[in-house]
Amino acid sequence: MRRVAHLGDGRWWDAEAACWRSARGKRITLKGDLILKSVRTTYVVLACAHLDHDPGNSMPGNLAALCQRCHMIHDAAEHRWQRWWNVFRQRAIRDLYEDPRVTRERCAR
Repeated sequence: MRRVAHLGDGRWWDAEAACWRSARGKRITLKGDLILKSVRTTYVVLACAHLDHDPGNSMPGNLAALCQRCHMIHDAAEHRWQRWWNVFRQRAIRDLYEDPRVTRERCAR
């Protein structure tokens, strides 16, 4: 729950270690003053991520404290699959229960 300086591409300033870090947390060096002109600050809140994407598995080894950006990157594939599944399920239910005349009209458009 603090402000962190970052460059917008995952690189961020670690104030405690007084160094820049990559998106993976490794220490890096920046070259040139042009990069420092693009420094922004963001208010960061840590979130608890389930490493195996199973909210029922809350064992300590399965949990990690990630910032919002890293959490979304970690869960991106799971979110894509969930969106696909929801659309697939809705279409399957519509195919089962929709009046065939309505389906023909919709397909004709």
